[in-house]
Amino acid sequence: MTTESSPITQERHGDVLVLWSDNPPVNALGAAVRIGLAEGIEAAAADDGVKAVIIACRGKTFFAGADITEFTKPPVQPLLPELVDRIEALDKPVIAAIHGTALGGGCEVALASHYRIAVPSAKLGTPEVKLGLLPGAGGTQRLPRAAGVELALEMVTKGDPISAGDAHKAGLVDRLAGADSLIADALALANEVKDVRPIPRVSEKPLAHDPAVFEGFRKANARRFRGLDAPEANIACVEAATKMPYAEGVQIERQSFMRLMFGVQSAALRHIFFAERKASKIDGIAEDIALRPVNRVGVIGAGTMGGGISMNFLSAGIPVTIVEMQQDALDRGTGTMRKNYEATAAKGRMTAEQVEGAMSLLKPSLSLEDLADCDLIIEAVYENMDVKKDIFGKLDRIAKPGAILASNTSYLDINEIAASTSRPQDVLGLHFFSPANIMKLLEVVRGDKTADDVLATAMAVAKKIRKVAVVAGVCHGFIGNRMLMPRQIEANRLLLEGATPEQIDRVHVEFGMPMGPFQMADLAGVDIGWHRDPTRIEDIRDQLCAEERWGQKKGAGFYDYDDKRNPSPSPRVAEIIQEWRDKTGTPQHEVTDEEIVERTLYPMVNEGALILAEGKAQRASDIDVVWVYGYGWPPYRGGPMFWADLEGAKKIVAGMEKHGFEIAPLLREKAEKGERFNR
Repeated sequence: MTTESSPITQERHGDVLVLWSDNPPVNALGAAVRIGLAEGIEAAAADDGVKAVIIACRGKTFFAGADITEFTKPPVQPLLPELVDRIEALDKPVIAAIHGTALGGGCEVALASHYRIAVPSAKLGTPEVKLGLLPGAGGTQRLPRAAGVELALEMVTKGDPISAGDAHKAGLVDRLAGADSLIADALALANEVKDVRPIPRVSEKPLAHDPAVFEGFRKANARRFRGLDAPEANIACVEAATKMPYAEGVQIERQSFMRLMFGVQSAALRHIFFAERKASKIDGIAEDIALRPVNRVGVIGAGTMGGGISMNFLSAGIPVTIVEMQQDALDRGTGTMRKNYEATAAKGRMTAEQVEGAMSLLKPSLSLEDLADCDLIIEAVYENMDVKKDIFGKLDRIAKPGAILASNTSYLDINEIAASTSRPQDVLGLHFFSPANIMKLLEVVRGDKTADDVLATAMAVAKKIRKVAVVAGVCHGFIGNRMLMPRQIEANRLLLEGATPEQIDRVHVEFGMPMGPFQMADLAGVDIGWHRDPTRIEDIRDQLCAEERWGQKKGAGFYDYDDKRNPSPSPRVAEIIQEWRDKTGTPQHEVTDEEIVERTLYPMVNEGALILAEGKAQRASDIDVVWVYGYGWPPYRGGPMFWADLEGAKKIVAGMEKHGFEIAPLLREKAEKGERFNR
């Protein structure tokens, strides 16, 4: 029998035994849960009075996965593969009663059960691939047998859950329960099937398939899976399920799981998983600090950033007052917001009612005075210190006491902005990334005088609008853009020394970035931050801007673009680069791919070390979160500081010294002591 401290309790309903899991918050399949379930299955097997078993969970969800924290600890029996085999081997019907989510190991427990019943709102999925893994408890073998090869491939390689309704149509779920009658309906099902023989076991189901499906699937998803090990391992395991008996396929699955588990990519993805959760914790501030209410938000500026920022709050059900100086700019901004919502609705991700509901929460205005009732006011205007200080001076007079005043600045000094008010304790930075309604990262910039409850409230609000927030200190460019600058500087120097934009960008894309430095410049706009004087030409970028090669929006930047914005190398840019090589007398040499990595990526790590030493980031993993969620650093490389740990600080120092860089003291210290940034 289960012990008093076990998260699993046994409850009899006539001749049906219900095994209840109560392991908040998500009924993770940790050691205690596995032990309790195994004991329950053994008890059912030994008791002639038990004719069927129901596995159910208390709280908000069915088993939502394994306990990831156990991955690096000594194993505790029974392991999940053994447990699910015991469940399936029981000679009495086992029914999985699913609500909330049955994810990962939870889905595998359901697959090992003989019958599955779910409430309509439930979701089932195998998200292990997002941690660089595969379902390692028979999931890749049972899922195609239960739901078909095509759906299994989608689920195991992409990791997105499916609805109970879709699972029911596919045969993954046997019956849908009433929204409020899951256990009653599960008991009814148990009584229906308790004497039915043979007991249906998924592992014994025949599996029909078309071999061409696999190659077609690989080709269709080649771009999405680029650089990733886990999707192909998942495909290969599902393929094995179609070619060999279950017992042999499971062996292939287990070998693949262990190979991925101890591989670099899974370690990196698990690092980011935990780093994201760690980033929400603020050092030195109590978790139970009282937060300020945020019931209405004000946004100044209805341009691309202001509109995108507003949409985050509207989508979360928080009313927004948006202010512009001119009516046409206001109309244009609110019109764009509506178009964005309608485009989302056209893709089936929102209903027309939800679009109207979000827009009904928006109050457009031409007067800053209308922000007087807002609890949080976000300035999203042109990146100019004088303009921002003028606005904050006015907000100081208009905003109610206790209102939080935030700037969406990308680089500027929050302390200087705060000093233009009489309430610097209420001021901080909220640096959204473009497009602000889509990008997940939010840098929350803590000024020298920002109050603890203001910072804590901003982090809580970020969570409410579904952003991944990271606390940053005040410095030019904060965390992300500060680390971007040395990369861009070196990329431009490399052009003068013999590299091409195509070579530099290719190295970054092969590393795993969505685009290289010059592709990024063309996308964002080569003219961003340009002084706008075509007679003042001091470098290659000035030359491009003077010729109105402003990037994709002009059909020409570092690359030439066709009418579909497909890039091609530009003969004119090659001429400009050569002109500047001649003009500056820069010595030429053959630039290798290795040199590009050493001179563009290593300096980012060096800058990260400076940021940490200065206390501008709370922890190395926060820097990794910023770069993964804000700049497209490949998650399977874990962020720049995690990657640095893999490369080794000693190697990075040696690579930088070769090119004459000044080494950050903390980086040199890590190299000398053989230490890591992430412990």
